[in-house]
Amino acid sequence: MRPNIDISHTLNGRVKDLAKQKEMALDDAYREIIEAGLEAVEHPDES
Repeated sequence: MRPNIDISHTLNGRVKDLAKQKEMALDDAYREIIEAGLEAVEHPDES
Protein backbone atom coordinates (compact mmCIF):
# COMPACT_ATOMS: atom_id res chain seq x y z
CA MET A 1 0.00 0.00 0.00
CA ARG A 2 1.27 3.45 -0.87
CA PRO A 3 -0.58 6.34 0.77
CA ASN A 4 -2.36 8.68 -1.60
CA ILE A 5 0.18 11.45 -1.05
CA ASP A 6 3.25 12.50 -2.99
CA ILE A 7 5.99 10.19 -1.71
CA SER A 8 9.12 9.68 -3.77
CA HIS A 9 9.77 6.23 -5.13
CA THR A 10 13.02 6.24 -3.17
CA LEU A 11 11.25 6.87 0.12
CA ASN A 12 8.59 4.30 -0.70
CA GLY A 13 11.37 1.83 -1.47
CA ARG A 14 12.92 2.44 1.93
CA VAL A 15 9.60 1.66 3.60
CA LYS A 16 9.30 -1.50 1.49
CA ASP A 17 12.81 -2.52 2.56
CA LEU A 18 11.91 -1.96 6.22
CA ALA A 19 8.74 -4.01 5.85
CA LYS A 20 10.66 -6.85 4.24
CA GLN A 21 13.41 -6.69 6.88
CA LYS A 22 10.86 -6.85 9.71
CA GLU A 23 8.71 -9.40 7.85
CA MET A 24 5.63 -7.20 8.08
CA ALA A 25 3.00 -5.99 5.65
CA LEU A 26 3.72 -2.72 3.87
CA ASP A 27 0.69 -1.00 5.37
CA ASP A 28 1.86 -2.05 8.84
CA ALA A 29 5.30 -0.59 8.13
CA TYR A 30 3.76 2.73 7.05
CA ARG A 31 1.57 2.72 10.16
CA GLU A 32 4.57 2.06 12.42
CA ILE A 33 6.59 4.85 10.81
CA ILE A 34 3.72 7.34 10.95
CA GLU A 35 3.00 6.54 14.60
CA ALA A 36 6.70 6.87 15.51
CA GLY A 37 6.88 10.17 13.65
CA LEU A 38 3.81 11.51 15.41
CA GLU A 39 5.26 10.53 18.78
CA ALA A 40 8.49 12.36 17.90
CA VAL A 41 6.58 15.48 16.83
CA GLU A 42 4.21 15.46 19.79
CA HIS A 43 6.99 14.79 22.32
CA PRO A 44 10.19 16.27 20.83
CA ASP A 45 12.08 16.35 24.14
CA GLU A 46 11.65 12.63 24.89
CA SER A 47 14.40 10.40 23.54
